Amino acid sequence: MFDSIAGDYDSLNHILSLGIDRRWRRKAVSEVMKAAPMRILDAACGTGDLAVALAAKAPDGARVTGVDISKGMLAKVGEKAARGGVIFKIRTEVADAESLPYADGSYDAVTCAFGIRNFEHRDRGLAEFLRVLRPGGKAVILELSVPQQPGLRRLYNLYFSRILPWIGGKVSGEENAYKYLAASVNAFPSPERFCTEMTAAGFRGVTFRTFSSGLCRMYVGIK
Repeated sequence: MFDSIAGDYDSLNHILSLGIDRRWRRKAVSEVMKAAPMRILDAACGTGDLAVALAAKAPDGARVTGVDISKGMLAKVGEKAARGGVIFKIRTEVADAESLPYADGSYDAVTCAFGIRNFEHRDRGLAEFLRVLRPGGKAVILELSVPQQPGLRRLYNLYFSRILPWIGGKVSGEENAYKYLAASVNAFPSPERFCTEMTAAGFRGVTFRTFSSGLCRMYVGIK
């Protein structure tokens, strides 16, 4: 499914989110860079928006590894890295985030932006994030969420269930992919429950922040 929408994915994302998704990624980059990590893994990296932003802010000599199961999405990462002048700081690999091909303690930070809701087994993905982090390393996860304020929630549900799939279908020809987007966001657990899942996986000091009246949340945990 993601291979089929890779060509239009970025433009549609920015249009459908009114560009707010860029602001959310900047928040995640700022959180990651507090510890000046040299080895960063961006799991389910998609077309590389977060990976490129991380590479641009990472210290000299740092490396960002982007992994995804979609070859079509990964094909876009190199183009963005070249335009951003960070192509030598990024490498990509086709890999399943629920079974990462890296040794224990390989990374200082692990990120995942708008991807973990697509995992078949979130517990396995979180366990892998923890495993490949060094002791004291940080996981930063961005995910879309459903606003809790009733009026905003009604507007959100109308937009995600009717308008977004229609626009996505007209532009990409893949309306079902954007119906899936709405369904996957609605199926994702509450912030409190997801924090509990991260704690159960072994992360400590788990916290979350809410952005844009609940449209997005950022989760942070330490190994």
